[in-house]
Amino acid sequence: MVFSSVGFLFRFLPIFMIVYLAFPKCRNIVLLIGSLIFYGVGEPYFVLLLLLSVLINYGFSWYMYWEPRSPQSNRKKRAARRRKRALVLAVALDLGVLFVFKYWDFAAGSINAAVGKGILPLFSLALPLGISFYTFQMISYQIDCCRGTIEKRAGFLSFATYVCMFPQLIAGPIVRYGEVADRLASRRVRIRDLENGLKLFTLGLGLKVLLANQIGTLWNLIMTAGAGRLHPLVAWLGAFAYSFQIYFDFWGYSVMAMGLGKMLGFSIPRNFDHPYISRSLSEFWRRWHMTLGSWFKEYVYIPLGGSRKGAGRTVCNLFVVWALTGLWHGAAWNFVLWGIVFFLMLSLEKRTFGKRLEQSIVLGHIYTVLLIPVTWVIFAITDMGQLAGYLGNLVGYHSEGILVGVTQLLRYLKEYGVLLIACVIFATPLPAKLYWKWKDRWFAVLILLGVFWWSVREIVMGSNNPFLYFRF
Repeated sequence: MVFSSVGFLFRFLPIFMIVYLAFPKCRNIVLLIGSLIFYGVGEPYFVLLLLLSVLINYGFSWYMYWEPRSPQSNRKKRAARRRKRALVLAVALDLGVLFVFKYWDFAAGSINAAVGKGILPLFSLALPLGISFYTFQMISYQIDCCRGTIEKRAGFLSFATYVCMFPQLIAGPIVRYGEVADRLASRRVRIRDLENGLKLFTLGLGLKVLLANQIGTLWNLIMTAGAGRLHPLVAWLGAFAYSFQIYFDFWGYSVMAMGLGKMLGFSIPRNFDHPYISRSLSEFWRRWHMTLGSWFKEYVYIPLGGSRKGAGRTVCNLFVVWALTGLWHGAAWNFVLWGIVFFLMLSLEKRTFGKRLEQSIVLGHIYTVLLIPVTWVIFAITDMGQLAGYLGNLVGYHSEGILVGVTQLLRYLKEYGVLLIACVIFATPLPAKLYWKWKDRWFAVLILLGVFWWSVREIVMGSNNPFLYFRF
């Protein structure tokens, strides 16, 4: 089930909220059951996998806090060894499940291609929705338990609700247990929370349906027309279109998740901070998918040594983080390449021209605006031959004649020009500032009502409506 669907908007959410508000003393139970139903509509068989993962991870965390009878002098040492042992087993299990479902066929296929034989079988398993997100949440919980950051073990109901909570279950943001622990124990839902949550949800719905879906149609048209035979300006137009699509798609989902969280009494962390106004790739990544970047920094980069052990070690640590970031997004070589490109550019910025870029408003923005769409093209096209053709088109190289030229470009601009201008405006902080300034005014409420029903109209008409991050 997706947020931008008739079933969610007019069946699941109203019924769920009525039950949720009617039983204030059982809200975790209602939220857990509702979340499993939400997940089960799209993934009925993988509900069992999700529940089994939750149960086993809770068992490992229980073992970390278990205190058997032992001499006082040995108790701390035994507890430390027990926590590390449980952590290793839990992380190995979580990553093992993720590897089997998401990466086995990619690894096996690559090895088979390298040796020229089918020595490893391919499982062809369906990818469970949200497995990358909920796996990282469970790992963060285990690490925090091992470190002692979480002083008191969560009850099973609280832990299961934390992992399965439907606003962030399928596509994040990646929430740490400490960020919601107090609200899991006790929370109030006021009328004001419901109102503000609905407004945020409607705003996110509009970003997703009216911007991401519509501009995504332009990207699809250009790709269908011929990815290797595009006039350079058409290729750049397609790159900008996909850049806007993935941003408003994922940002819209994150805003909807924040709105739903507020309606349920939670504060789900912000995941984006207007990344397209950045002056460098380093700043861009600090503003893009912030919960994922924070996760890798906290649980991978810093434990590896961060930037504290010399320049060489810093470069190695950055490479590990970005190789893993690329692979986290997908089991294909274009994601590996995407991660390596970011690693190279961030390393160059860190050691050479990064500070100058961020000090120069004009130069920094031009650099980011030109480079980010290229990275998204690498991210979007999984076929390496097609990717090479598209990248060649961006710089004017064509192995064959141009199929989509200036005439088609003018038609695209005429049809999508207003939408492109809207995307540029909404990629700046201005609309957000106006929203927070006027969100309680009567005309803002009318505008949001218009956005909601316009979005519903587009959904009913069956317009392009994928969530790009669902496949990760």
